[in-house]
Parts: sequence; structure tokens; C-alpha cells
Amino acid sequence: MSFDQQQFNQFLQTRWFGRPLYCFESLASTNSTLWTLIDQGAGSGTAVIAAQQQAGRGQWGRTWHSPPGGLYLSLAVISHGNPVLIGTGSEITAAQAAQLTLCSAWGIATMLRNLGIAVSLKWPNDLLVQARKLGGILTETRLHQGKVHTAVVGVGLNWSNSVPASGINLQTILSEREQPLQLDSLECLAAVILKGLEAGYCYWQTAGAEALLTAYLSLLQNLGDSVDVDGRPGKVVGVAVNGDLRVQLDLSAATLSGIETKLEINCPPGSIRLRTSV
Repeated sequence: MSFDQQQFNQFLQTRWFGRPLYCFESLASTNSTLWTLIDQGAGSGTAVIAAQQQAGRGQWGRTWHSPPGGLYLSLAVISHGNPVLIGTGSEITAAQAAQLTLCSAWGIATMLRNLGIAVSLKWPNDLLVQARKLGGILTETRLHQGKVHTAVVGVGLNWSNSVPASGINLQTILSEREQPLQLDSLECLAAVILKGLEAGYCYWQTAGAEALLTAYLSLLQNLGDSVDVDGRPGKVVGVAVNGDLRVQLDLSAATLSGIETKLEINCPPGSIRLRTSV
């Protein structure tokens, strides 16, 4: 592929993530290819990148359109017998698995925001700019005795590829800026994203889940949004430690007395539809 790995290595500022990096012109899925490499002995921090995907996957079995010009990258995070797991040696329980997606989304968004790109988050795994989708994350895991043995974090990000009306790519964003940013190649972007993934993971593992949730919520555009849960009105008030969306229901209209009644429930990913526009 036209991806210049030598140039990428010059940009890369991580300690573990993206080392090594495997580059391909076209793949069915970077996640699938990385799982194969893991089965062949690839270690934690290994990454795969492709110029395009023929069968890219999104959340809940959806197809991720992956034309040339986008960033399609997958990262291996392996805990079992691997002290390189970001230097903490801690294990991830099955109940904490969703936090891997949250820390990845927050880390990438924070790294891009540090570069002057106003990225916000849509629960649980979307990256937005100007209320339009810039990218998304798909995390897949393998469990052993109730703990995450291996995870693959897949990232799809719009760089210069064509996008639908609901999407936006970074080239468009950068072209609208008066002051240019030092983000002028796919190689540089890949290095930035891997640095964001590593920073998000390290923050989660060192500061803890509650601190991560606070940081994630600070970038969540859905906080305070009105939502409908099975015909009942509610408001988004946060995210639970297991990754569920916390919704406070307004039950006043359902009571005969009309007295305002509040009930908070947790909605798992895929069970509730959120709007994208702010």
C-alpha cells in the first residue's frame, strides 16, 4: 500500500501500541486479520492497518463502509502472561470490558482535541465533529475464566475518503481552518490515533474507572439529551461502570396524581436510539 511505514515510525510516540505494525493494501477486516495474527503468536501492542476493507464491521453486526482514503486500524491488547499490558499487570474482568471502548474513544478524542479538532463523543463508541460522524470503534474480546484474555480494538476514521451527509472527514475539517495543523498525512494520523489509544488505556488503568467515566462524560454530547425508552420519556444522566447508558425516566405523566416521579434505569448498548445532532 502507499502507506509509508518509515514515515509512520518517525511520527510514532507510543511505548507499546503500534509496535509492530502490519500494513496491507486491502483486507476483508483489520480486526479479523489481527485475530489471525494473534492466533499465530502476535503480542500485545501489535497493530494492523489497511488502505481499504471489503467487509469492515461496525457495532451490532453493521457493515462499516471502508473506501480508500480512510484510516482502518486494529490494535491487540493481550493480558494473559503479558506484563507489557501497559505496565500495570492488572486484569480486565468481563464486567469491565466495555470500559476498553470508553477509554479508547476518550483517548482518541482527547488527542485530536489537543491538536485543535473539536471532537465530541456519542455513546458508546462514535467520534463526532460538528455533530457529524468522524469515526467509530469496534472492540472484540475473548474471555477466560470471567476475565478479558485478549481484545482487539478496531478504529475506523474518515481521513480523505468520501462520506455520507451524516459524516465528515478530517481533510474537510482541516481545510476549514485558518491555521494549519501538523496533521498532513495518513501516517501522522495513524501515529496520533495509536498515541490516543495508549493514553486512554493508561489513564483508565492508573486513574481508575470512576475517573475515566468522569473524563468520558466531559466529552459526551448526549449528556442531558431527551430520550424515549419504550414509550417513556427520559433524560441521559451518565454512563454506568459496565458501559450502560444511565437514563432518568420522567414518570409524572404516567401517574394518576400527576406528581413528578423520577426513576433511573440503565440501558445497554443497542437498546436505545440516540440522536446525533446537538
